[in-house]
Amino acid sequence: MSEELDSQDGGLDDWGAALAEQAESEQAAKPGGAQVQVAEFDALASDNLPVARDDDRNMDMILDIPVTIAMEIGRTKISIRNLLQLNQGSVVELDRLAGEPMDVLVNGTLVAHGEVVVVNEKFGIRLTDVVSPAERVKKLK
Repeated sequence: MSEELDSQDGGLDDWGAALAEQAESEQAAKPGGAQVQVAEFDALASDNLPVARDDDRNMDMILDIPVTIAMEIGRTKISIRNLLQLNQGSVVELDRLAGEPMDVLVNGTLVAHGEVVVVNEKFGIRLTDVVSPAERVKKLK
């Protein structure tokens, strides 16, 4: 039983010491403002750099991420009034000419242009021009 009291007293001593330390730090911070301490970081070693095998593994992880591919034949802007008046048989004029290449968008980003083809009675697209990464970056700016 005396051991229990000793361990409880030790816990109270630690608690009292922590409160005293907190009070001292608060008093030291009041006159001059906030205390600033310099953060110390370990130096980076070149041994920690990933090897090519890690890059291959990382690439394998992203290869199964699904993306949305859309083929866009054109766009137009109309008022909500005109949109509500559309019905079966209505024609909406687009901003592209007939025969002009379609845009190929991946997750909404233009990546290529192509022309419509029919393959096994289904529509497809033959890529005629692939947008380079540099051109994609220019369009973002």
